Amino acid sequence: MHGLGRYLAPLVLLATPADSQEFDPASLDIAALIECRADIPAYNEFAIWLSSAPGAVEALGWKKIDSGNPFLSQYELPAKIHVFDRETESIVFTASGPMAVLDGIDAPDLAKELGVIAVMSTPEKFLGEKVVVETTEKTDGLALSTKITLNVSTVGSHPAKTLAGCSYTFDVH
Repeated sequence: MHGLGRYLAPLVLLATPADSQEFDPASLDIAALIECRADIPAYNEFAIWLSSAPGAVEALGWKKIDSGNPFLSQYELPAKIHVFDRETESIVFTASGPMAVLDGIDAPDLAKELGVIAVMSTPEKFLGEKVVVETTEKTDGLALSTKITLNVSTVGSHPAKTLAGCSYTFDVH
């Protein structure tokens, strides 16, 4: 597993070896993943392939760059993508999903546009979250919890940038 693996490792534990081989990179809609228009199985299939298939990053034409943050894996895309009514060529992955790196919009303003509620809002840091999907299913004595959230934030490693994207979490308990 290359550098992205540490961000996506929890997903790999839920996968079977066939999962990473079944993903078709031509089917990738990174904007849908960033904007929370995908479900957890779609994100997991992509994330597992990206973190485990040899040459996956290169197959997408992405270029890994230093994010300056040990909690973010950053990529420059070969072409701009349109997300949240803006364009970007830069994305990051957190432990639970992809985020666009955006210029020209303050995090509180974007959060307001997207209906994202501020969890922390200071001059130094903004963090907001909006629950898009939250379910729990009980099967054979186990609870399967799914949560998809839209997040807007700032981070010290990316001054004057706003990060916006989706978090996909799945828990078995």
